[in-house]
Amino acid sequence: MNTMTLTKVTASVCGALLVLLLGKWVAESLYHVEAHGEAAYVIEIEGDDAAEEEVAEVSFQDLLAAADADKGAKVFKKCVACHKLEDGVKATGPSLYGIIGRSVGAVDGFRYSDAMAGKGGEWTAEALDVFLTKPSADIPGTKMSFSGLSKEGDRVNLIAYLDSIDD
Repeated sequence: MNTMTLTKVTASVCGALLVLLLGKWVAESLYHVEAHGEAAYVIEIEGDDAAEEEVAEVSFQDLLAAADADKGAKVFKKCVACHKLEDGVKATGPSLYGIIGRSVGAVDGFRYSDAMAGKGGEWTAEALDVFLTKPSADIPGTKMSFSGLSKEGDRVNLIAYLDSIDD
C-alpha cells in the first residue's frame, strides 16, 4: 500500500468522524433533552396505602369447594406418564385411584421408597396439596422425581379431579 492510499483512508475516517460530530451538535441544538425548570403538570399517584391493602386470604377448603375437576384432568396430563387412574394398575408410580383418604404408601405390591413408606398418615386433600407443591421437600428421599406444581389453582383442581374419579 502506498502513502497516497493511506492518506486517503485516514482522511476518509477523519471526515466521517467530523460529519458525525457535526450531526450530533445539530441534533442537540434542535432537541433539548435536559429538563428546564419545573414540570408543567404533575400526575399524583396513590401512596403506599394502596400497596399495603391486605389481600383477603382464601381458605384451602373454600378453594377446594370452588375447584374445577375438568381443569384438574388437564393438569393430570403431567402425571399420566408415571401414574394410572385404574384401580390396581401400577406403572412407574402407584395407582392414584381412590387416593383421597388412602393411607400413605398403601398400594399393595408397589415398592415405595423408605421415606414414603415411613411417612405414615393418610392422603387428605391438605396433605396432597403440601406434597404436590414440592414432593422432595415434603418427603425428603422420595423416589418421585416430579418437581411439583407451583400454582395453587392447579393443585386444587388436580385434587378435585383425583377425588372425583373414585367410587
